[in-house]
Amino acid sequence: MSKIDKTHSLSVSRQCDLLDVPRSSFYYSPREDGLYNEELMKQIDKQYMITPFYGVPRMTHHLRGIGYEVNPKRVRRLYRKMDLYATGPRPNTSKPHKGASHVIYPYLLRGLKVTRPNQVWAMDITYIPLAGSHLYLVGIIDVYSRYIVGWSLSNTMTAHWCRECLEEAIKHHGAPEIINTDQGSQFSSPEFSAYFSSYEGLKFSMDGKGRAIDNIFIERFWRNIKYEKLYLEPSDNGLELYHKIKVSTLATTP
Repeated sequence: MSKIDKTHSLSVSRQCDLLDVPRSSFYYSPREDGLYNEELMKQIDKQYMITPFYGVPRMTHHLRGIGYEVNPKRVRRLYRKMDLYATGPRPNTSKPHKGASHVIYPYLLRGLKVTRPNQVWAMDITYIPLAGSHLYLVGIIDVYSRYIVGWSLSNTMTAHWCRECLEEAIKHHGAPEIINTDQGSQFSSPEFSAYFSSYEGLKFSMDGKGRAIDNIFIERFWRNIKYEKLYLEPSDNGLELYHKIKVSTLATTP
């Protein structure tokens, strides 16, 4: 089988023409690029756990500083894939999802004193690295007791997945008075929010613009489980990861 030779006197373009193959196929290497992106996402996640206020420019500078060739465009794309954004005041955080059916709920925690279990639950999604791949972890914490009332792993972030996790938590612990999330499309989707309107007394709250510490308790749990377990003992597959999270969750909750 003939191969393209970059050292040949003929240009790559001319060799592709002679062999009747698309020039793009010579440059395209999805597997290698995918593995590099996974490594970048792992490094982004590790630094983000320490400095969640890093936006794309500062994260790009950090990655370059530890030896990775990367530009802001790639980092921005990976931020979106990981559902990350710099905490603290930022523009357009209250901008709703493009779909007209997506609803942004008001923020209900301002000035609220949390004095009992099942008064307020906080729900969030985080990225979890695997060997050459990744999964997403959604978790729900009772803000008063710091107890993880529900969690689930998935290879995609969908409203249906989040809804099932919350439904299972309510099944085992009863419905909270308030569930607080960010304004991500998974949570603003009717498939997630409208489904639970049937629970009497359950109210939805969403982080407002610049609310940097709304989900501090679930985010603290993310940091603990990653640095104390998952980064020290990397998982090769989803099943192995599931058992490590299960053990860690039981060990770190009352």
